Amino acid sequence: MWDAIRHALSITGSMTWEITWALILGFTLSAVVQAVVRRSTVVRLLGDDRPRTLTLAAGLGAASSSCSYAAVALARSLFRKGADFTAAMAFEIASTNLVVELGVILALLMGWQFTVAEFVGGPVMIVVLAVLFRVLLRERLLRGAHEQAERGLAGSMEGHAAMDMSVGGEGGFLRRLLSRQGLTSVSHIFVMEWAAILRDLVVGLLIAGAIAAWVPDDFWRAFFLTDHPLTARLMGPLIGPFVAIASFVCSIGNVPLAVVLWKGGISFGGVIAFIYADLLILPILNIYRKYYGARMAGFLLVTFYAAMVVAGYVVEFLFGGLGLVPDQSRARIPEEGLSWNYTTWLNIAFLLLAAALLVRFLRTGGPTMLKMMGGAPDRTGHAEHTGAHEGHH
Repeated sequence: MWDAIRHALSITGSMTWEITWALILGFTLSAVVQAVVRRSTVVRLLGDDRPRTLTLAAGLGAASSSCSYAAVALARSLFRKGADFTAAMAFEIASTNLVVELGVILALLMGWQFTVAEFVGGPVMIVVLAVLFRVLLRERLLRGAHEQAERGLAGSMEGHAAMDMSVGGEGGFLRRLLSRQGLTSVSHIFVMEWAAILRDLVVGLLIAGAIAAWVPDDFWRAFFLTDHPLTARLMGPLIGPFVAIASFVCSIGNVPLAVVLWKGGISFGGVIAFIYADLLILPILNIYRKYYGARMAGFLLVTFYAAMVVAGYVVEFLFGGLGLVPDQSRARIPEEGLSWNYTTWLNIAFLLLAAALLVRFLRTGGPTMLKMMGGAPDRTGHAEHTGAHEGHH
């Protein structure tokens, strides 16, 4: 028993070490963008569901990466402040599934093909969702969702979504970023992003390590019908989201489990659909119910699932037709542990960067703000700008 537990923890540790520098890089870039882009600017740009607006929503969402809970809360906040509902949902999808750290981690653990597929399938999902909303979303349902959103019921990570810690004032991007206020804002956002995602990341890594160590490959091959290649390709995108819903793991935390599923035999498109389904896990579906009402939560479940499946099929057959699907037999789960290679040197460099940001966070009132992250939106909204800048001065 203890050997099995040690084996699982060894796999978890190896995966963690493999992706550490990529996570720090991604959250640092996200913090830089959020430090100089005002939330009010985002709302102003997302006032309709035209293709240009949805493209902006996807770009802004990708630049302001968040954990799934914070992304869902932020989308509701944008909707309440006047953003179009479809644009807010596009922003939500992009802020969890089209972000730098996710792409880098996919490349490290699974191969560059998965990174490209993620960024190809994401826009497909947004387009499909926009079409479904245009055809199926009725004004009465949308009006009811808006009335429910205005009630301000708390979900998760509300304070994180409500706080706008961007730096105002004169000057260009670099001048604001390199100012004392800018560096403080970056440190606050960086630590809060880590605090938001850490639980799901740890859970995801532990689950992935346990499944990799304890579940035999024969089980996955039977479950994913790997002896019937065409059936497996057709079923993968349909099954992937259900596995994600059942796993309760969201955001970047589901990537280590995706590695295990890919090694086990799920199809290429099934992996992508599984990763996108971080926005449909059961706790988030319950948050949709609180935010927008039960009917809209059901509508989002059906339309999001359909969009994920279509995106999975597009990726499956496009990449398969181009010969870009990697050899599944070569899939590996990191188990090497520590060694003096480029990963170790990158981890050392980025851990020093993270330490510097953490020190600044602690010295500039960061812990006080961190306590507000889980608060209700109406209670934390007043701290949207002033709370951040108290620490800056």
